Amino acid sequence: MFYGEFEHVIDVKSRVMIPAKFREIFKERYVERFFITRGLDQCLFVFTEEQWKTEEKKFRDMPFTKAESRTFNRLFFSGASEVVCDKQGRILIPDYLKTYADIKAEVMIVGVSSRIEIWAKEKWQGFFDHHKNHFEELAEKLASE
Repeated sequence: MFYGEFEHVIDVKSRVMIPAKFREIFKERYVERFFITRGLDQCLFVFTEEQWKTEEKKFRDMPFTKAESRTFNRLFFSGASEVVCDKQGRILIPDYLKTYADIKAEVMIVGVSSRIEIWAKEKWQGFFDHHKNHFEELAEKLASE
């Protein structure tokens, strides 16, 4: 569904351009609304409404009696914001999410199959540089599970 890496700049009004490739997918699927929230590894997750409902059900079904479940749900859902693309293909990133992801100006928009991730450019580069030499090991480990 969503694939690739795209470098963009966040504007002074905290808007970022969604890559044209992704906007085409939205158009084909009649997607108008998105949900943006705190992601893992200090990035932001962007979900289509359809995928958001899938994730919401999965996390909602986690046992609230477990502290880890409550904590995860609080962080994940309290950070969620519904957004729409404007006519220029931009979405607004709320300030509290910019702070969480340490986004200042340059961002990387990364397609990760069912979701889009938005990273501060330097955070993405650090993540990539740290993990790129372990790609084969990850594949082997995950294939054996």
